[in-house]
Amino acid sequence: MNPDRRALVGGLSATLLAPRLARAAAITDAAGRSVPIPDKVARVFPAGPPAAILLYALAPDILLGWPRANRPEECQFMLPDVCTRPEVGRLTGRGNTANLEVVLALKPDLILDVGATSGTFVSLASRVQEQTGIAYALLDGRFEAVAATYRKLGELTHRQAAAEELARYVDETMATIKSRVDKIPDSGRPRVYYARGPRGLETGLGGSINVETIEFLGARNVAAERGGGLANVSIEQVLLWDPEVIITIDRDFASSVRTDPVWAQVAAVRTGQVHLSPKMPFGWVDFPPSVNRLIGLWWLAKILYPGKFPEDLHALTRDFYTRFYHVTPSDVQIEYVLAGRG
Repeated sequence: MNPDRRALVGGLSATLLAPRLARAAAITDAAGRSVPIPDKVARVFPAGPPAAILLYALAPDILLGWPRANRPEECQFMLPDVCTRPEVGRLTGRGNTANLEVVLALKPDLILDVGATSGTFVSLASRVQEQTGIAYALLDGRFEAVAATYRKLGELTHRQAAAEELARYVDETMATIKSRVDKIPDSGRPRVYYARGPRGLETGLGGSINVETIEFLGARNVAAERGGGLANVSIEQVLLWDPEVIITIDRDFASSVRTDPVWAQVAAVRTGQVHLSPKMPFGWVDFPPSVNRLIGLWWLAKILYPGKFPEDLHALTRDFYTRFYHVTPSDVQIEYVLAGRG
């Protein structure tokens, strides 16, 4: 939070607002903080994209707006009246743009953040909650925590039954996929490189939230030797890694890599194992890292272990979009998504 935002909320009277929090029941969020639960939750401000997507899937009616305005092509796969709600900026993550005066004017019952629970995010959440009197919940954004996060969000929003339905779907999907992957020997687990950016030279290091689904599937992330988040690497390093599969979210890179004489030396390029992730309305592997990655888990599993996952991806996509995005895409729309368009 920059100084002018701190000054804005700092000027509010915490003393006057405190009774609003004191009257509410409380829940412990993923950071171990006590968060008051308003008696009625009808307006929720998402602190960043992962929170917005998670909330949209559970209760689109209470989502106040989006950190970034959605494009028309994205809105084909979402409820039109919710997809076109205003851009409200973001409180967390890269390029935090939300003006707290706007946040307060929207009069949310709850501010929701889903992601890291490190000290920086805990400090921001606690400070905003104390100074504004608005409940601010910080929930776990790790991929393997999605089901637990839905259950916690259900408690926060008084929508336990709907949250439990989504959580069970998440649990069952992960359990089904993991049960098959666990039986695959190390020799059957491909070396995978995750390529971001138009040159394909940004990647996720070991344990990065950006490659969680790749690592969940037991694939050998070639960049895992060094832990951390995103990092820039050299083409020389990629050549040394010589991945068998490349997963990318960048269409320009996917188009150019097949004719690039340097990349042609990489095993994945030689064998045609370069795969562009679907991303409508949200990325299937990353960008942003939220529940949208669940359908991407099936997509990745079929790429990495085709003999173990015979399911029809079209049917899986239709089911997921119906449950989580509240629309049922046509066959043509599904083909559009799977082609990495948009």
